[in-house]
Parts: sequence; structure tokens; C-alpha cells
Amino acid sequence: MTSILGISAFYHDSAAALVIDGEIVAAAQEERFTRKKHDAAFPARAIEYCLREAGIDARSVDYVTFYEKPLLKFDRLLETSLAFAPRGFSSFCAAMPVWLKDKLFLRRTLRRGLGDAVRAPLVFPEHHESHAASAFFPSPFDKAAILTLDGVGEWATASSGMGEGNKIRLTHELAFPHSLGLLYSAFTSYCGFRVNSGEYKLMGLAPYGKPVYAEAIRKHVVTIGPDGAIWLDMDYFNYCQGLTMTNARFHRLLGGEPRKPEAEIEQRHKDLAASIQAVTEEVVLRMGRALHERTCCRDLVLAGGVALNCVANGRLLREGPFDRIWVQPAAGDAGGALGAALFVWHQLLDGPREHRTGDSQRASRLGPAYPSSEVRAVLDSQRIPYRHFEDRAALSAHVAEALAAGRVAGWFQGRMEFGPRALGSRSILADPRGPAMREALNRKIKFRETFRPFAPCVPVEHAAEWFDLTSASPYMLITALARNPAAIPAVSHVDGSARVQTVDRERHPELHALLEAFGERSGCPVLINTSFNVRGEPLVCTPEDALRCFLATDIDLLVLEDCVIDKRDTGGLGDAGRAVFLSRFDPD
Repeated sequence: MTSILGISAFYHDSAAALVIDGEIVAAAQEERFTRKKHDAAFPARAIEYCLREAGIDARSVDYVTFYEKPLLKFDRLLETSLAFAPRGFSSFCAAMPVWLKDKLFLRRTLRRGLGDAVRAPLVFPEHHESHAASAFFPSPFDKAAILTLDGVGEWATASSGMGEGNKIRLTHELAFPHSLGLLYSAFTSYCGFRVNSGEYKLMGLAPYGKPVYAEAIRKHVVTIGPDGAIWLDMDYFNYCQGLTMTNARFHRLLGGEPRKPEAEIEQRHKDLAASIQAVTEEVVLRMGRALHERTCCRDLVLAGGVALNCVANGRLLREGPFDRIWVQPAAGDAGGALGAALFVWHQLLDGPREHRTGDSQRASRLGPAYPSSEVRAVLDSQRIPYRHFEDRAALSAHVAEALAAGRVAGWFQGRMEFGPRALGSRSILADPRGPAMREALNRKIKFRETFRPFAPCVPVEHAAEWFDLTSASPYMLITALARNPAAIPAVSHVDGSARVQTVDRERHPELHALLEAFGERSGCPVLINTSFNVRGEPLVCTPEDALRCFLATDIDLLVLEDCVIDKRDTGGLGDAGRAVFLSRFDPD
């Protein structure tokens, strides 16, 4: 038995993953345990969980692998700072503390974090090798083109090549500072959203605008080659030498100062979002077509933060040359931990990769689960009234009835998802047929911007009836047009699109049964599926996390495995009642 522990840390979204003899055993982000969104610290709790899931301790691990080469990354930092000296001194100084504390001495940091008794060899693949491995090795394809796109790894900001059998080969890359991910992040920052977390907000804002700035972006800011390679005019950017993404020249070109966070969103910001989204899609399409010409592969796999742009993915699938596309569900840096572990097993150890008809990501349900007995013990200890269902069909019927009546349910089932999307394990579910539901969820439960869309989930066998989909979309990473947006307005974006999750009976039996039960009552086997959290918090992990979120919001029903808590059974709670219940939990 060969056990390989993959780790990503010290930038954003730190995570751990455990692979044993090529099988993905467990993977989780550190934020889910610490409750600090995008936690970048050493993933001690995520590692502890992965080892516990496998029933082993750290001394039993055969290899420890980190998702990038820190010294090569430090080389970029030094060269960039020198190239922009003396202007680059402020950004260099800002980066130094974490480098001097952890990154420059990463071997020591890893040994200390794992325990001095752990003597497993340490392996450091390159950043984009980890992304590529996370995309290809779990995919359902024996042979596929590979495209990775993000802000920056060591020097590479994009890479491409091919995977076949148990090997990957990257042949082309784009180098820093020219980066599609950083270009998109620059506009994210300029429009008042946080870099490395607000990009999906910009994507959601884009359909409200028109790409009126796209030509100015192409003319002045970015040159796009026929193969999708880009060159950025660095006179418009500040991320190499300063502490901001953009500069005064960028602001003059686009008509004003950056939007302050929480300030009103104007039509100009919507048009900016639409413009950079259009440019991004153009680059991705050109890259995809060039990659297809080089590899002649029918299938494509994607990873890296830009691969979470489901609108671009949808266009690439519909208009590009590939028959099928598979995107790593944890496409960002968290997924690098998984890719690094798989890279060691397949690429370095020549471990076999069995032919499969589906992917080996296990529905990305790779986090911790909590059995019914443990859930009931928590509820009993906190004196929270609940109803226990012995029969799962009766549970589905009960919840479906509540959803059809316009109530909102927190849905906590099985192993937690790995990656940024709620896929039916830690979800908030609601009826998509009423136009008021989206605003109610945004304002009273999610506490977030009202322009943000919600995603639908639908049984895979009914997906084509409701959405213009040509293939399954189990990880909510491809957009498609709703066939009748008026029938499901709460999940149809302003342009009629939806970020669809298709649900199959094998991997999501609980959610599939609920969708069927809801469809029988409503004639619509579609539900809103949004992440079980509120703005600024990570997805819930434990039953206690779910209870806190339920009690602090206007969620009506909480389904914890086979137990249902109904706010009406607690007298509706109210502010005073919520305070009493919440006081029973340690805020840490």
C-alpha cells in the first residue's frame, strides 16, 4: 500500500488530499475546519481529517508532496522586484514576512507541521503540473488535451499539453506577468470586489452589462494572439511593483477611479464586467482551438482558477472543437493538493490508472461525514426539537412538500464537498418557480448582493428537458440556457443562462430522491442549490456549523441526515430565541 499526502498552503485556500494506491481517499480545505474563509495557513486540520478518514497516522504516509516549487516562485519574486526597482520595493517588503517565516524553509515547515517522526520523502512538482494532474488523472478520459489557466504559479500563468494513460506532458506555457487570471482579477479589483474570491461575482455581474469597453481593452491593455497567447501592456498595471492591481493610467482609460467595496454598483461596472468576460471567453476559445489543432484530441480537461469561469467553459463546449470537457471541481489552488498527490502516484511512481467510464472524483464528496447517531447526539445535547425519519422516502416526501410550499431548507447529507461549489451535501435548497425566491434568499439568508444568480440542480435524466445541455454537468461548472426561463425564474440569470448541476442516482441518492419527490408534487424536478453558508463564511462542515447557520438566518427547515428541525416546532424562534440557541455553541 502506497499512501501519498498532498498539501497546498500559504497563498489562499490551503488544503490536503490523501491518495492511496491511486484512489482518492479524502480531500478538504482548511477553511472548513477553522471557519476562516480562504484560510491560507498550514492545513493541519485538513491533514488530520484525511489521515483519520483512512485510519492511518502521519508516520504511515509514504510520500508528502507540496503543490508547487517555492524556491522557483521566490526566484520570480526577486527578479520581478529587481526589474521594477525601486518601485517594486513596497510589494517585495509586503511579501517577505510569510517567505521568511514559512515559504523559504518549507521543508522545515512541513516536517514541523507533520511531526518530527514523519520521515516520508518530500516531493515538489510545479504549480501547473499539479493543476494538470488534478484535471487529467481523475477525469473519465484515457486521452485528453490539458489546459490550465490561473493567476500565476512559479512563472507560468497558463500551460497546455496532453494526457494519455497514466502520464501527462505539458508542452506550452504562458509566462508571468502576462496572465489571463491576473487580467480578470485586475477588473475584479477595479470593480470593487476582492481578488482571489470576488471573480465569480464579476462573472455574475457581466450579463447585466454590455461589452462596450472590450475594444478598448483589446486595443490598449491586452494583445491576443491567434493561439490565445496574450501580452499585457504593463503600463496599465501595478501588481508587479505595487500593492494594487491597477494604476492611474488604467483608471483613466476606463473612465474613473476604482469602485470602493460596498459602494453602489453603477451601469459602468456592469459594462466593465461584460467587457472583460467577453475578452476572457475570446482568449479561452482561441486557446482551446489551438490546443485541439496541436493534439487532435477529442476531449479536454481544465484546471486552474480561470477554469471556474463556467460561462467561458460553456462557450468552449458549445462552440469549441472538443466533443467533451471535464473540469476539476476544485480547480483552484485547493485542488493543487490533490493534483500533487496524483502526480506522484502516476507520473513519478508509474502507478496504474484504470480505464473507467466515469470520473474518479467520487462526486467530489471527499470531506467528512457525520452519521445519524452523532447528529442526534448533538441535537439532544442542545435540547433542540427534531423529527427523526427511519424511512428515507418519507423524509424526501416531507421535505419536498415543504419546498413546494415555498419554504427554504438547509440540506446536510453525507461527505462534504471538496471545492468551492455546494453539490448536494452542504446545500441550501428552495423552489425555483417563484421570481421572488432569489431576492429572498439573497437578502434574508445569504446576506449578499442581489444581482448574484443561483444555480439549479436537476436529475440528469431530466436535464435536457429543462436546459440546453448536450452532456452531464455534475460539478456545476458549465452554463447552459434554460429552455423556459419563465418557468424557473429564480435560477435563470438575466440572460436566460444557468449554472447547472446534473444529479445522478448513483452518486447523489439522497438529493436525487428529493428532486424526484419535488417533481412529482410540482411538475418541476428542479431546485435552487446554493452553498450552505452566509456571506463571508466557508461552507458548513459539521452539524454544529449547520445549526449555527440555520439559527442565524431565515432558513425554515434543517435536514441533518435523517433528522429534520423545523423552526415552527421551536415557536419560530425569533431574535430572542435565536440568541438563546446560538449561545449554547462555542463561537470558535
